[in-house]
Amino acid sequence: MKPPHPNPSVALAEVVVDELVRGGVTRFALAPGSRSAALARAAEGHPGAEVVVLIDERSAAYFAMGAARVSGVPAAVITTSGTAAANLFPGVVEADASGVPFILLTADRPPEMRNTGANQTIDQLKLFGDKVRWFWEAGPAEDHPETNSYWRSSAARGVAEAQGWGGRPGPVHLNLNFKEPTVPASDDGRSRAQPFAAGTAGRPGGKPWLQARRPAGTDVSFLSEVEKARRGVVVVGEGAGGSEVYAALAERLGWPLIAEGLSGARRPPAISTFHHLLEGSPPALRPDLVLCFGKTGLSRNLSNLLSNPSIPQIVCGAPGGWADPERSVSSMVAASPPDVAQAMVDRLERRRGETWLERWQEADRACRLVIDRLLDSRDTPSEPRTARDLAGLTVDALVVGSSMPIREVDTFASLTPATVIGNRGASGIDGLVSTALGVAWESPGRVACLIGDLALLHDANGFLVDERPSCVFVVANNDGGGIFSFLPQSRFPHFEKLFGTPHGRDFEKLAAFHELGYRKLERASNLASAVDNGMEEGGIWLVEVRTDREETRRLHQRVTDEAARRLAPILG
Repeated sequence: MKPPHPNPSVALAEVVVDELVRGGVTRFALAPGSRSAALARAAEGHPGAEVVVLIDERSAAYFAMGAARVSGVPAAVITTSGTAAANLFPGVVEADASGVPFILLTADRPPEMRNTGANQTIDQLKLFGDKVRWFWEAGPAEDHPETNSYWRSSAARGVAEAQGWGGRPGPVHLNLNFKEPTVPASDDGRSRAQPFAAGTAGRPGGKPWLQARRPAGTDVSFLSEVEKARRGVVVVGEGAGGSEVYAALAERLGWPLIAEGLSGARRPPAISTFHHLLEGSPPALRPDLVLCFGKTGLSRNLSNLLSNPSIPQIVCGAPGGWADPERSVSSMVAASPPDVAQAMVDRLERRRGETWLERWQEADRACRLVIDRLLDSRDTPSEPRTARDLAGLTVDALVVGSSMPIREVDTFASLTPATVIGNRGASGIDGLVSTALGVAWESPGRVACLIGDLALLHDANGFLVDERPSCVFVVANNDGGGIFSFLPQSRFPHFEKLFGTPHGRDFEKLAAFHELGYRKLERASNLASAVDNGMEEGGIWLVEVRTDREETRRLHQRVTDEAARRLAPILG
């Protein structure tokens, strides 16, 4: 019988890829390289795998992570050895902080080549430190009966660890050592390695070698504390699962629902103007308990409320996470946030006749009128109106930049029907183009991305992908770093050089270089048609919105001032 693999390197790659696919990992982002040839061939040749090729390893990492964010299933990125592997680090940091299941398949030289001056060889052992949930060094591929179970059980554990077996989902690093030849001898004319004779079959029926499961559980031991509170609020942030159960919980309690832009819960009856309502911490809206699901941190005013240690605060986050940035939380629950919320809905009696919620709702309606009137008063494109209007469109997924774009959505958007996605684990601006394209790859449909000009320039390499999913990028181009105009350094000398960072780049030319569709938004009211047209035509489109940083800051201040005047008689 002919051996199943022509050499040990091909055997290692094909077994690991097969076991990952059996575990549900079907998406592979590949950055080309020589030492990773066996992995590339294994993924491309596996009937259950889909492979996309990107030139830039950093972009490849974010692309795979974008797919994993949407599906909740680990996606994998394949790189060659050396600095190629090191370029995955930004994506690893974000996946770690955000709890995104993500598998790094880094090809490596054999161990004996380390510290010898061998070309393209660095020490890749635990290259990403404690940012990964688990690290496995495959070691030399050896042809003996125990090898198959060693490889398969290790790959299966990698999937389990990425999915949160140790407490919280995140990145896993599998470092695979490949000796030459890394391709079948029939391809390169060499036969320096003997065929791999040991059996490498997986479990019957396409099952994983090992199936790891964590039993679901809920903890509502704090229920009596919730039942005693009368002026509480339900706060939902990123990582809460985007479930409709939070609205049901808020309605049952008779409390306002505050849903941040990345929560996935910004639906009726959520309070969309909470940032402005909480300006100055009005006593009329001071709760006696906060019930928080997921991770918050977009609104300064909400953070001020949550930083008050005299207000009891119960936080429910995913196992392994820690959500107490202000060091004011009084109780923390590690369990599935939607499950905990549903358990509370099942146990709580419905409350009636509460005026607490009515006050929040009246203030929200008044503030919404102020925001919409000021944003609609002119048809000149602005960043707040662009964020509000884009978040209100019917799209399947809206990917939003970490700096000003997500803050504009959080501050000005009404209710958002779309799934909103952002890289806010570490809040970097890098990799957003690739993340959005990864989202569109995993979930084809109406996908849009709201991105700043610097973030787009930072990851323009992300457009260099061999399979182009359809996505419309709406870029707010204020010729620099808009968020710094809201910070204290804006008042100091050399601001423009050190922080404003004007680049003067022509985005129409950039779109032409990358063969993207392009439109410039001349009127704010034309945004919906520009986005819809791009989605109907398909491919990657760039809709440029030219704005002015100082005018954006002034518009923010006008809304804040007018909202305060309108709310004064309501909030006393």
